[in-house]
Amino acid sequence: MFHTEVTSHASVAHTGIGGKIRGAMAVGKTRWGMLALVFFATTLNYIDRAALGIMQPFLAKEMSWTAMDYANINFWFQVGYAIGFVLQGRFIDRVGVKRAFFLAVLLWSFATGAHGLATSAVGFMVCRFILGLTEAANYPSCVKTTRLWFPAGERAVATGIFNAGTNVGAMMTPALLPLILSVWGWQAAFICMGLLGLIWVVVWSLKYYNPEDHPTVRQSELDYINREVEPAPVKVPFSRILRMRGTWAFALAYAITAPVFWFYLYWLPPFLNQQYNLGISVTQMGIPLMLIWLTADFGSIGGGILSSWLIGRGMRATTSRLLSMLIFAVTIVSVIFAANASGLWVAVLAIAVAVGAHQAWTANIWSLVMDYTPKHLISTVFGFGGMCAAIGGMFMTQIVGAVLTATNNNYNVLFMMIPAMYFIALTWMYFMAPRSVEAIKD
Repeated sequence: MFHTEVTSHASVAHTGIGGKIRGAMAVGKTRWGMLALVFFATTLNYIDRAALGIMQPFLAKEMSWTAMDYANINFWFQVGYAIGFVLQGRFIDRVGVKRAFFLAVLLWSFATGAHGLATSAVGFMVCRFILGLTEAANYPSCVKTTRLWFPAGERAVATGIFNAGTNVGAMMTPALLPLILSVWGWQAAFICMGLLGLIWVVVWSLKYYNPEDHPTVRQSELDYINREVEPAPVKVPFSRILRMRGTWAFALAYAITAPVFWFYLYWLPPFLNQQYNLGISVTQMGIPLMLIWLTADFGSIGGGILSSWLIGRGMRATTSRLLSMLIFAVTIVSVIFAANASGLWVAVLAIAVAVGAHQAWTANIWSLVMDYTPKHLISTVFGFGGMCAAIGGMFMTQIVGAVLTATNNNYNVLFMMIPAMYFIALTWMYFMAPRSVEAIKD
Protein backbone atom coordinates (compact mmCIF):
# COMPACT_ATOMS: atom_id res chain seq x y z
CA MET A 1 0.00 0.00 0.00
CA PHE A 2 2.78 2.41 0.91
CA HIS A 3 4.55 1.72 -2.36
CA THR A 4 1.39 2.59 -4.25
CA GLU A 5 0.94 5.82 -2.33
CA VAL A 6 4.54 6.93 -2.80
CA THR A 7 4.32 6.12 -6.49
CA SER A 8 1.16 8.19 -6.69
CA HIS A 9 2.90 11.01 -4.89
CA ALA A 10 5.83 10.90 -7.26
CA SER A 11 3.55 10.80 -10.29
CA VAL A 12 2.08 14.19 -9.43
CA ALA A 13 5.41 15.74 -8.46
CA HIS A 14 5.63 17.69 -11.69
CA THR A 15 1.98 18.65 -12.15
CA GLY A 16 2.21 21.97 -10.37
CA ILE A 17 1.49 23.25 -6.88
CA GLY A 18 -1.96 21.62 -6.77
CA GLY A 19 -0.49 18.25 -7.61
CA LYS A 20 2.22 18.61 -4.99
CA ILE A 21 -0.35 19.47 -2.33
CA ARG A 22 -2.50 16.45 -3.26
CA GLY A 23 0.56 14.23 -3.23
CA ALA A 24 1.67 15.50 0.18
CA MET A 25 -1.80 14.97 1.63
CA ALA A 26 -2.02 11.46 0.17
CA VAL A 27 0.58 10.11 2.58
CA GLY A 28 -1.21 11.53 5.65
CA LYS A 29 -2.36 14.76 7.26
CA THR A 30 -1.35 14.35 10.90
CA ARG A 31 1.75 16.54 10.55
CA TRP A 32 -0.40 19.48 9.45
CA GLY A 33 -2.41 19.18 12.64
CA MET A 34 0.81 19.41 14.64
CA LEU A 35 1.74 22.48 12.61
CA ALA A 36 -1.62 24.10 13.41
CA LEU A 37 -0.84 23.80 17.12
CA VAL A 38 2.44 25.72 16.84
CA PHE A 39 0.84 28.28 14.48
CA PHE A 40 -1.73 29.18 17.15
CA ALA A 41 0.98 29.24 19.82
CA THR A 42 2.93 31.76 17.72
CA THR A 43 -0.19 33.89 17.28
CA LEU A 44 -0.80 33.92 21.04
CA ASN A 45 2.88 34.63 21.67
CA TYR A 46 2.75 37.74 19.57
CA ILE A 47 -0.61 38.94 20.95
CA ASP A 48 0.82 38.75 24.47
CA ARG A 49 3.96 40.55 23.35
CA ALA A 50 2.33 43.30 21.27
CA ALA A 51 -0.50 44.18 23.65
CA LEU A 52 1.66 46.33 25.93
CA GLY A 53 2.47 48.80 23.17
CA ILE A 54 -1.18 49.34 22.37
CA MET A 55 -2.10 49.79 26.05
CA GLN A 56 0.89 52.01 26.83
CA PRO A 57 -1.11 55.30 26.77
CA PHE A 58 -3.65 53.92 29.26
CA LEU A 59 -0.99 52.43 31.52
CA ALA A 60 1.28 55.49 31.42
CA LYS A 61 -1.61 57.66 32.57
CA GLU A 62 -2.79 55.13 35.16
CA MET A 63 0.63 54.66 36.78
CA SER A 64 2.37 57.93 35.87
CA TRP A 65 5.04 56.21 33.82
CA THR A 66 7.85 58.28 32.35
CA ALA A 67 9.34 57.55 28.94
CA MET A 68 12.30 55.95 30.72
CA ASP A 69 9.97 53.70 32.75
CA TYR A 70 8.46 52.37 29.52
CA ALA A 71 11.90 51.94 27.95
CA ASN A 72 13.09 49.97 30.99
CA ILE A 73 10.01 47.74 30.90
CA ASN A 74 10.76 46.83 27.29
CA PHE A 75 14.47 46.44 28.04
CA TRP A 76 13.81 43.81 30.72
CA PHE A 77 11.60 41.87 28.35
CA GLN A 78 14.49 41.74 25.88
CA VAL A 79 16.91 40.66 28.62
CA GLY A 80 14.61 37.80 29.62
CA TYR A 81 14.10 36.92 25.95
CA ALA A 82 17.84 36.71 25.26
CA ILE A 83 18.51 34.55 28.33
CA GLY A 84 15.46 32.43 27.67
CA PHE A 85 16.45 31.54 24.11
CA VAL A 86 19.62 29.72 25.05
CA LEU A 87 18.16 28.12 28.18
CA GLN A 88 14.89 27.06 26.58
CA GLY A 89 16.58 25.66 23.48
CA ARG A 90 18.76 23.34 25.54
CA PHE A 91 15.86 22.38 27.82
CA ILE A 92 13.63 21.46 24.85
CA ASP A 93 16.25 19.12 23.41
CA ARG A 94 16.77 17.48 26.81
CA VAL A 95 13.18 16.85 27.97
CA GLY A 96 11.31 16.88 24.66
CA VAL A 97 9.22 19.50 22.93
CA LYS A 98 5.88 18.34 24.36
CA ARG A 99 6.78 18.78 28.02
CA ALA A 100 9.02 21.82 27.54
CA PHE A 101 6.54 23.79 25.42
CA PHE A 102 3.67 22.86 27.77
CA LEU A 103 5.60 24.27 30.71
CA ALA A 104 6.71 27.39 28.84
CA VAL A 105 3.23 28.39 27.63
CA LEU A 106 1.76 27.62 31.05
CA LEU A 107 4.26 29.96 32.69
CA TRP A 108 4.01 32.71 30.08
CA SER A 109 0.20 32.62 30.39
CA PHE A 110 0.47 33.15 34.15
CA ALA A 111 3.03 35.92 33.53
CA THR A 112 0.66 37.60 31.07
CA GLY A 113 -2.23 37.44 33.51
CA ALA A 114 0.00 38.75 36.31
CA HIS A 115 0.37 42.03 34.40
CA GLY A 116 -3.22 42.75 35.43
CA LEU A 117 -2.16 42.65 39.09
CA ALA A 118 0.90 44.91 38.69
CA THR A 119 0.61 48.36 40.23
CA SER A 120 3.92 49.99 39.30
CA ALA A 121 6.58 50.18 36.63
CA VAL A 122 8.76 47.83 38.68
CA GLY A 123 5.95 45.28 38.76
CA PHE A 124 5.67 45.44 34.99
CA MET A 125 9.44 45.03 34.64
CA VAL A 126 9.28 41.81 36.66
CA CYS A 127 6.31 40.51 34.63
CA ARG A 128 7.94 41.40 31.32
CA PHE A 129 11.23 39.75 32.30
CA ILE A 130 9.40 36.49 33.14
CA LEU A 131 7.33 36.81 29.98
CA GLY A 132 10.46 37.19 27.84
CA LEU A 133 12.17 34.29 29.62
CA THR A 134 9.24 31.94 28.93
CA GLU A 135 8.11 33.25 25.52
CA ALA A 136 11.61 32.55 24.20
CA ALA A 137 10.58 28.87 24.06
CA ASN A 138 8.14 29.53 21.23
CA TYR A 139 10.40 29.56 18.20
CA PRO A 140 12.80 26.79 19.30
CA SER A 141 9.71 24.65 19.99
CA CYS A 142 8.13 25.48 16.64
CA VAL A 143 11.38 24.75 14.80
CA LYS A 144 11.81 21.49 16.73
CA THR A 145 8.25 20.42 15.88
CA THR A 146 8.79 21.25 12.21
CA ARG A 147 12.11 19.39 12.16
CA LEU A 148 10.49 16.30 13.69
CA TRP A 149 7.32 16.24 11.59
CA PHE A 150 8.34 17.48 8.11
CA PRO A 151 10.80 16.26 5.48
CA ALA A 152 13.19 18.74 3.86
CA GLY A 153 10.90 19.40 0.90
CA GLU A 154 8.12 20.70 3.14
CA ARG A 155 10.04 22.37 5.96
CA ALA A 156 10.20 25.85 4.47
CA VAL A 157 6.46 25.87 3.73
CA ALA A 158 5.72 24.62 7.25
CA THR A 159 8.08 27.20 8.73
CA GLY A 160 6.45 29.98 6.74
CA ILE A 161 3.01 28.90 7.95
CA PHE A 162 3.80 28.83 11.65
CA ASN A 163 5.81 32.07 11.41
CA ALA A 164 2.79 33.71 9.77
CA GLY A 165 1.22 33.55 13.22
CA THR A 166 3.50 36.47 14.12
CA ASN A 167 1.81 38.71 11.58
CA VAL A 168 -1.66 37.38 12.39
CA GLY A 169 -1.05 38.35 16.01
CA ALA A 170 0.16 41.79 14.92
CA MET A 171 -3.10 42.34 13.03
CA MET A 172 -5.46 40.83 15.61
CA THR A 173 -4.12 42.74 18.61
CA PRO A 174 -5.04 46.29 17.49
CA ALA A 175 -8.35 44.99 16.11
CA LEU A 176 -9.59 43.21 19.24
CA LEU A 177 -7.83 44.81 22.20
CA PRO A 178 -9.59 48.21 22.07
CA LEU A 179 -12.95 46.47 22.51
CA ILE A 180 -11.79 44.64 25.66
CA LEU A 181 -10.26 47.83 27.01
CA SER A 182 -13.47 49.81 26.54
CA VAL A 183 -15.70 47.16 28.11
CA TRP A 184 -13.63 45.64 30.95
CA GLY A 185 -10.46 47.69 31.33
CA TRP A 186 -6.76 46.99 30.93
CA GLN A 187 -6.51 44.51 33.82
CA ALA A 188 -9.12 42.26 32.21
CA ALA A 189 -7.27 42.45 28.88
CA PHE A 190 -4.16 40.86 30.37
CA ILE A 191 -6.22 38.24 32.22
CA CYS A 192 -8.14 37.32 29.03
CA MET A 193 -4.87 36.84 27.14
CA GLY A 194 -3.58 34.63 29.93
CA LEU A 195 -6.73 32.50 29.77
CA LEU A 196 -6.30 32.03 26.00
CA GLY A 197 -2.85 30.63 26.69
CA LEU A 198 -4.22 28.19 29.26
CA ILE A 199 -6.76 26.91 26.73
CA TRP A 200 -3.94 26.29 24.26
CA VAL A 201 -1.96 24.43 26.96
CA VAL A 202 -4.86 21.99 27.46
CA VAL A 203 -5.19 21.35 23.71
CA TRP A 204 -1.42 20.87 23.32
CA SER A 205 -1.25 18.36 26.18
CA LEU A 206 -4.07 16.32 24.64
CA LYS A 207 -3.20 16.51 20.94
CA TYR A 208 0.58 16.81 20.49
CA TYR A 209 2.83 13.76 20.11
CA ASN A 210 6.19 13.19 18.49
CA PRO A 211 5.85 11.22 15.23
CA GLU A 212 6.96 7.87 16.67
CA ASP A 213 4.54 8.21 19.63
CA HIS A 214 1.42 9.45 17.85
CA PRO A 215 -1.44 6.96 18.32
CA THR A 216 -3.19 7.51 14.99
CA VAL A 217 -0.49 8.59 12.51
CA ARG A 218 -0.34 6.41 9.38
CA GLN A 219 2.77 4.37 8.71
CA SER A 220 2.95 5.87 5.22
CA GLU A 221 3.26 9.33 6.75
CA LEU A 222 5.96 8.20 9.17
CA ASP A 223 7.94 6.69 6.31
CA TYR A 224 7.46 9.89 4.31
CA ILE A 225 8.73 12.04 7.21
CA ASN A 226 11.71 9.78 7.97
CA ARG A 227 12.81 9.01 4.42
CA GLU A 228 16.05 10.96 4.89
CA VAL A 229 18.93 9.15 6.58
CA GLU A 230 19.82 10.72 9.94
CA PRO A 231 22.96 10.14 12.00
CA ALA A 232 22.36 8.23 15.22
CA PRO A 233 21.62 10.61 18.13
CA VAL A 234 24.33 10.92 20.74
CA LYS A 235 24.58 12.96 23.91
CA VAL A 236 26.48 16.15 23.08
CA PRO A 237 27.77 18.70 25.63
CA PHE A 238 26.93 22.33 25.01
CA SER A 239 30.60 23.15 24.55
CA ARG A 240 30.73 20.74 21.61
CA ILE A 241 27.66 22.36 20.04
CA LEU A 242 29.43 25.73 20.25
CA ARG A 243 32.29 24.25 18.23
CA MET A 244 29.99 23.17 15.41
CA ARG A 245 30.41 25.22 12.25
CA GLY A 246 26.67 25.21 11.60
CA THR A 247 25.94 26.77 14.99
CA TRP A 248 27.91 29.89 14.15
CA ALA A 249 26.78 29.93 10.52
CA PHE A 250 23.21 30.39 11.72
CA ALA A 251 23.86 32.45 14.85
CA LEU A 252 25.75 35.30 13.20
CA ALA A 253 23.59 35.45 10.06
CA TYR A 254 20.43 35.50 12.15
CA ALA A 255 21.86 38.09 14.55
CA ILE A 256 22.56 40.39 11.58
CA THR A 257 19.09 40.17 10.00
CA ALA A 258 16.56 39.42 12.76
CA PRO A 259 16.83 42.91 14.36
CA VAL A 260 15.54 44.39 11.09
CA PHE A 261 12.12 43.00 11.99
CA TRP A 262 12.23 44.86 15.30
CA PHE A 263 13.12 48.01 13.39
CA TYR A 264 9.96 47.61 11.31
CA LEU A 265 7.91 46.84 14.40
CA TYR A 266 9.06 49.80 16.52
CA TRP A 267 9.91 52.48 13.94
CA LEU A 268 7.43 52.18 11.07
CA PRO A 269 4.65 54.06 12.90
CA PRO A 270 6.94 57.01 13.80
CA PHE A 271 8.30 57.08 10.23
CA LEU A 272 4.88 57.11 8.59
CA ASN A 273 3.62 59.72 11.05
CA GLN A 274 6.63 61.96 10.47
CA GLN A 275 6.53 61.70 6.68
CA TYR A 276 2.77 61.87 6.12
CA ASN A 277 1.33 63.40 9.31
CA LEU A 278 -0.84 60.38 10.04
CA GLY A 279 -2.97 60.13 13.15
CA ILE A 280 -3.26 57.06 15.35
CA SER A 281 -6.75 56.08 14.16
CA VAL A 282 -7.43 52.80 12.38
CA THR A 283 -8.18 54.53 9.08
CA GLN A 284 -5.06 56.69 9.06
CA MET A 285 -2.30 54.59 10.64
CA GLY A 286 -4.03 51.24 11.09
CA ILE A 287 -4.81 50.38 7.46
CA PRO A 288 -1.26 50.99 6.12
CA LEU A 289 0.24 48.90 8.93
CA MET A 290 -2.29 46.10 8.50
CA LEU A 291 -1.53 45.95 4.76
CA ILE A 292 2.20 45.73 5.52
CA TRP A 293 1.69 42.85 7.98
CA LEU A 294 -0.70 41.10 5.60
CA THR A 295 2.00 41.21 2.93
CA ALA A 296 4.39 39.76 5.50
CA ASP A 297 2.08 36.74 5.82
CA PHE A 298 2.15 36.15 2.08
CA GLY A 299 5.93 36.49 2.07
CA SER A 300 6.34 34.07 4.96
CA ILE A 301 4.39 31.30 3.22
CA GLY A 302 5.46 32.17 -0.33
CA GLY A 303 9.14 32.09 0.60
CA GLY A 304 8.72 28.54 1.83
CA ILE A 305 6.90 27.52 -1.31
CA LEU A 306 9.76 28.74 -3.52
CA SER A 307 12.52 26.67 -1.91
CA SER A 308 10.21 23.66 -1.61
CA TRP A 309 9.44 23.95 -5.33
CA LEU A 310 13.16 24.06 -6.12
CA ILE A 311 13.71 20.92 -4.04
CA GLY A 312 10.85 19.27 -5.92
CA ARG A 313 12.68 20.09 -9.17
CA GLY A 314 15.70 18.14 -7.94
CA MET A 315 17.80 20.88 -6.33
CA ARG A 316 19.67 20.07 -3.15
CA ALA A 317 17.89 21.37 -0.01
CA THR A 318 20.67 23.67 1.21
CA THR A 319 21.25 25.05 -2.30
CA SER A 320 17.55 25.80 -2.72
CA ARG A 321 17.50 27.71 0.57
CA LEU A 322 20.56 29.80 -0.33
CA LEU A 323 19.24 30.60 -3.81
CA SER A 324 15.87 31.61 -2.37
CA MET A 325 17.59 33.80 0.21
CA LEU A 326 19.54 35.52 -2.58
CA ILE A 327 16.30 36.27 -4.44
CA PHE A 328 14.70 37.70 -1.31
CA ALA A 329 17.80 39.73 -0.43
CA VAL A 330 17.53 41.38 -3.86
CA THR A 331 13.80 41.99 -3.30
CA ILE A 332 14.49 43.70 0.03
CA VAL A 333 16.32 46.45 -1.89
CA SER A 334 12.85 47.94 -2.52
CA VAL A 335 12.95 49.46 0.98
CA ILE A 336 15.48 52.09 -0.09
CA PHE A 337 12.70 53.82 -2.08
CA ALA A 338 10.54 54.30 1.02
CA ALA A 339 12.29 57.31 2.56
CA ASN A 340 11.87 59.56 -0.48
CA ALA A 341 8.62 58.09 -1.84
CA SER A 342 6.30 60.46 -3.67
CA GLY A 343 3.32 59.50 -1.50
CA LEU A 344 2.07 57.38 1.37
CA TRP A 345 1.02 54.36 -0.66
CA VAL A 346 4.26 54.28 -2.64
CA ALA A 347 6.13 54.15 0.67
CA VAL A 348 3.77 51.50 2.03
CA LEU A 349 4.30 49.39 -1.10
CA ALA A 350 8.10 49.66 -0.89
CA ILE A 351 8.07 48.73 2.81
CA ALA A 352 5.49 45.96 2.40
CA VAL A 353 7.57 44.25 -0.30
CA ALA A 354 10.66 44.44 1.91
CA VAL A 355 8.85 43.14 5.01
CA GLY A 356 7.32 40.29 2.99
CA ALA A 357 10.76 39.43 1.61
CA HIS A 358 12.20 39.52 5.14
CA GLN A 359 9.66 36.94 6.30
CA ALA A 360 10.41 34.82 3.24
CA TRP A 361 14.12 35.07 4.08
CA THR A 362 13.35 34.02 7.66
CA ALA A 363 11.41 30.95 6.54
CA ASN A 364 14.44 29.83 4.54
CA ILE A 365 17.20 30.56 7.03
CA TRP A 366 15.24 28.64 9.68
CA SER A 367 14.73 25.77 7.25
CA LEU A 368 18.42 25.83 6.34
CA VAL A 369 19.53 25.38 9.95
CA MET A 370 17.01 22.50 10.22
CA ASP A 371 18.48 20.89 7.09
CA TYR A 372 22.01 20.57 8.45
CA THR A 373 21.39 20.20 12.20
CA PRO A 374 20.62 16.78 13.75
CA LYS A 375 17.04 16.73 15.02
CA HIS A 376 18.06 16.01 18.62
CA LEU A 377 20.15 19.21 18.70
CA ILE A 378 18.03 21.63 16.67
CA SER A 379 16.42 23.51 19.58
CA THR A 380 19.80 24.05 21.24
CA VAL A 381 21.40 25.40 18.05
CA PHE A 382 18.37 27.54 17.24
CA GLY A 383 18.15 28.78 20.82
CA PHE A 384 21.77 29.92 20.77
CA GLY A 385 21.21 31.75 17.48
CA GLY A 386 18.03 33.26 18.83
CA MET A 387 19.92 34.53 21.87
CA CYS A 388 22.45 36.25 19.61
CA ALA A 389 19.61 37.82 17.61
CA ALA A 390 17.83 38.95 20.78
CA ILE A 391 20.99 40.64 22.01
CA GLY A 392 21.20 42.43 18.69
CA GLY A 393 17.56 43.46 19.08
CA MET A 394 18.26 44.85 22.56
CA PHE A 395 20.49 47.49 21.03
CA MET A 396 18.63 48.01 17.74
CA THR A 397 16.55 50.91 18.99
CA GLN A 398 19.61 52.63 20.44
CA ILE A 399 21.43 52.35 17.12
CA VAL A 400 18.42 53.64 15.22
CA GLY A 401 18.00 56.49 17.70
CA ALA A 402 21.65 57.49 17.33
CA VAL A 403 21.44 57.48 13.53
CA LEU A 404 18.23 59.54 13.53
CA THR A 405 19.72 62.01 15.99
CA ALA A 406 22.89 62.41 13.93
CA THR A 407 20.96 62.81 10.66
CA ASN A 408 18.11 64.99 11.94
CA ASN A 409 15.52 62.20 11.64
CA ASN A 410 16.56 61.16 8.14
CA TYR A 411 15.35 57.59 7.64
CA ASN A 412 17.04 57.34 4.26
CA VAL A 413 20.33 56.28 5.88
CA LEU A 414 18.62 53.43 7.76
CA PHE A 415 16.70 52.21 4.73
CA MET A 416 19.93 52.21 2.72
CA MET A 417 21.66 50.12 5.40
CA ILE A 418 19.00 47.39 5.60
CA PRO A 419 19.62 45.54 2.28
CA ALA A 420 23.38 45.39 2.95
CA MET A 421 22.74 43.44 6.14
CA TYR A 422 21.12 40.59 4.19
CA PHE A 423 23.93 40.34 1.65
CA ILE A 424 26.51 40.23 4.44
CA ALA A 425 24.53 37.49 6.21
CA LEU A 426 24.03 35.53 2.99
CA THR A 427 27.75 35.63 2.18
CA TRP A 428 28.49 34.31 5.67
CA MET A 429 25.95 31.51 5.30
CA TYR A 430 27.21 30.55 1.85
CA PHE A 431 30.74 29.90 3.10
CA MET A 432 29.90 28.56 6.57
CA ALA A 433 26.66 26.55 6.33
CA PRO A 434 27.20 22.76 6.13
CA ARG A 435 25.69 21.14 3.04
CA SER A 436 24.42 18.02 4.87
CA VAL A 437 23.53 16.84 8.35
CA GLU A 438 26.71 16.61 10.38
CA ALA A 439 27.45 13.34 12.16
CA ILE A 440 28.26 14.19 15.79
CA LYS A 441 30.66 11.94 17.64
CA ASP A 442 30.46 11.66 21.40
